[in-house]
Amino acid sequence: MPKVIKSPSIIESAGNKPKRIEEFAGLVNSGHSQISIARMSSPSGWVEPGQCPDFTEYTFVLSGMLQVESKDGILKVGPNELVITEPGEWIRYSTPGPEGATYLAICQPAFSPDAVHRDEN
Repeated sequence: MPKVIKSPSIIESAGNKPKRIEEFAGLVNSGHSQISIARMSSPSGWVEPGQCPDFTEYTFVLSGMLQVESKDGILKVGPNELVITEPGEWIRYSTPGPEGATYLAICQPAFSPDAVHRDEN
């Protein structure tokens, strides 16, 4: 039977400023391990530590601009654009623009703190 998820779980974020993470599907909110779907709201000037995750991440920007840094350079991803990062690829997300960004993060398999492998400070 289809299941409606009426509200997300709020997940603690990493980075230099508070960011709102609303997980609709994933390990915390729905118990799914094969995928996670979360809405992110990042303020202007937010930067998270670099990471080398074990999952593929599909990030769809709804508003603002998300900056994605990799060993190959920096991408600026705007509204209605999608960026895909592959497992084992070093990346760092930030929202340097004046309005921050709102975006959807879909991770396959699901995001977990043990699978993200954040850089140590």
